[in-house]
Amino acid sequence: MDEMKLGVVESRFADIIWSHEPLHSRDLVKLCEAELNWKKPTTYTVLRKLCERGLFRNDGGTVTAVISRQDFYAMQSRRFVEETFEGSLPAFLAAFTARKELSAQEVAEIRRMIAAYEEG
Repeated sequence: MDEMKLGVVESRFADIIWSHEPLHSRDLVKLCEAELNWKKPTTYTVLRKLCERGLFRNDGGTVTAVISRQDFYAMQSRRFVEETFEGSLPAFLAAFTARKELSAQEVAEIRRMIAAYEEG
């Protein structure tokens, strides 16, 4: 699972792919040049590494995600709660809300999520 961690720059790169996929690798090079100020070799090196780690696929020059952005960040969130709060979601929420007051809308959304979970 360590190989699924992304640094800040890798996260920006991944977001470019997720936002534009499927895209041709030459278009990815252009986007990375414009958004990250990268040269072609840098783009291909980072793409190759993230493909080797199972996050993306470069099939005949067409770049696609193996893991969606939503699934990736869900895995990261789950891992964070497991490692930091011994897997306790209530402990995470207690720590989170100790520093940030929830809005009425956020509380209502959490209640809806719990109700949907209880319903199966």
